[in-house]
Amino acid sequence: MTGTRVPLAGVIGHPVAHSKSPRLHGYWLRTLGLPGHYVPLDVDPADLEQVLRALPKAGFVGANVTIPHKEAAFALAKDASETAARLGAANTLIFQPDGSVYADNTDGYGFITNLRQSAPDWDPASGPAAVFGAGGASRAVIDALLQAGVPELRLTNRTADRANALAAQFGPRVSVIDWQHADRAAEEATTLVNTTSLGMEGQPPFTLSLAGAAANALATDIVYAPLDTPFLQEARRNGARTVDGLGMLLHQAVPGFRAWFGKQPEVTPALRDAVLAS
Repeated sequence: MTGTRVPLAGVIGHPVAHSKSPRLHGYWLRTLGLPGHYVPLDVDPADLEQVLRALPKAGFVGANVTIPHKEAAFALAKDASETAARLGAANTLIFQPDGSVYADNTDGYGFITNLRQSAPDWDPASGPAAVFGAGGASRAVIDALLQAGVPELRLTNRTADRANALAAQFGPRVSVIDWQHADRAAEEATTLVNTTSLGMEGQPPFTLSLAGAAANALATDIVYAPLDTPFLQEARRNGARTVDGLGMLLHQAVPGFRAWFGKQPEVTPALRDAVLAS
């Protein structure tokens, strides 16, 4: 914070009106009694660089970045965290005093912290992980699981080329299973993750079987609309414990808020209720 200027932050996307981030950060600003505002910023990809150069001059201390800007925002940053550099994508930007951009990626942090808070006895090293989907979010999830110590990760995706590209990026612990045999990814898996849009409101349902998963496996879906997805329902039918995807959104926001507004926020049941409120 400089002088009496009220710090501003926001979420940059295209579209972005659906984002729950303004409600999330607004709750923290109110309950912590901090000056500041957090707003949605719908930015066309062609305008991203110009907007990022202008925001610090308008009093912005940083921003979150969502689809389709994560890779472009990383490329425009002057400096980056190790995680953002490893992924080649950013979801959190911190504007430095000279107006330059520092890029971070907290998606994996949010993903893992959600699992550890919701299932404290989860042991990523206990067996294979199965990840369904190879889109942008999948990269951060795979990286986080490997960093957490998963010994083997099976990746399956409707488009094989994307899965093969991710496997090549992350090395021998990641293997690809053809989507036609996607059920096999779950065999004896102790961690199950859906990163596809299947089961999201307005999208086709998740219809794959998770019957082969290990007893007492942990399943999570990064989709949080609806909270209880077909993937989570299928996992429970087969004896798995489940963690919904909202916590990933909440936890990934913590490092950015701390950097922008100077206080460590907490992820609480009251926060969940506030974010889910219509």
